[in-house]
Amino acid sequence: GGDDYKIKVWNYQLKRCLFTLNGHLDYIRTVQFHHNYPWILSASDDQTIRMWNWQSRSCLIVLTGHNHYVMSAQFHPSKDLVLSASLDQTARVWDISGLRK
Repeated sequence: GGDDYKIKVWNYQLKRCLFTLNGHLDYIRTVQFHHNYPWILSASDDQTIRMWNWQSRSCLIVLTGHNHYVMSAQFHPSKDLVLSASLDQTARVWDISGLRK
């Protein structure tokens, strides 16, 4: 993720971009791959967290509720939760258990 508002997934051995995910409306602060599912999590200055399916190259859900830039978002290591932190001085916990069904 970067300042072009896009997430680009690269094959570092081939040194080429495999695909691009579009949807954020401002800088992307962080991205993370899920350890079990084909999901990518992204946090942005557009005040949202997005979950993507990298196999279908589609956005699964947009998490809204922060009132300032979202600086970080992480998958919980063992539960169906996402944790986020924003410059609105809040940390949030999001239940994503419904997405596995």
